[in-house]
Amino acid sequence: MCSETDVTRIVFQDEELCAIHKPAGIPFHSTDEESGVVQQAKSLLGNESIFPVHRLDKMTSGLILFAKNKKSNSELSQLFAEKKIEKYYLALSLSKPKKKQGAVIGDMKKGRRGSYLLLKEKNNPSITRFFTSKVSLHTGENNTERKAWLFVLKPETGKTHQLRVALKSLGSAVFGDQRYGKGEADRGYLHAYKVRFELNNKLYEICDPEFAGASFRLSSTDTTDDQDLFIHPEKLNWPKGAFRLTD
Repeated sequence: MCSETDVTRIVFQDEELCAIHKPAGIPFHSTDEESGVVQQAKSLLGNESIFPVHRLDKMTSGLILFAKNKKSNSELSQLFAEKKIEKYYLALSLSKPKKKQGAVIGDMKKGRRGSYLLLKEKNNPSITRFFTSKVSLHTGENNTERKAWLFVLKPETGKTHQLRVALKSLGSAVFGDQRYGKGEADRGYLHAYKVRFELNNKLYEICDPEFAGASFRLSSTDTTDDQDLFIHPEKLNWPKGAFRLTD
């Protein structure tokens, strides 16, 4: 459940598009019980004709892009389809990963009760590249200090539950992920942090730094040696096969 101070809001907009901050715990589409982020964005902008060009799980917070007209909707959707948008997510886990950086690659299959499985086959694989670093956080009623691992994730495909399954495969399920992990938390700590792309000869770099919850806030990290890991993930040494805009 999102806090009272974490609300749907505009992060960036121009004549072509709008980037909305989605709080954790808000569904994408409205249900009988609650208003979804799409309807909240339309109300916020006073515009029923905006188009979401991608989506986030209910658990996930962060950036969602909306096109303001049919032309930009088509162009942005094409960029996503052609994997020409740099996407960076942040995630928190209480479990040490099998390795500090690398990639999780494999086909995905729908399992039981809405969960997904990562397979060894690579016929139509999901691709998630990552870096991670150790951080400290405080959890529980006694505000106990615990070690955790902060991930920068760079998905190059857009499969359902891809990032959550990728972290589970590393032995580091997202903190607070009730489907793929263990333990209680105030939220699932997965956040759509940054996008970079070119549209109509204009470079867009949009960031949503509001990755926060009762146990963690991005600005409170004590890993100053790895500051670029959190603030400028596009500067990390991603492999040559990973899509990156020309500087």
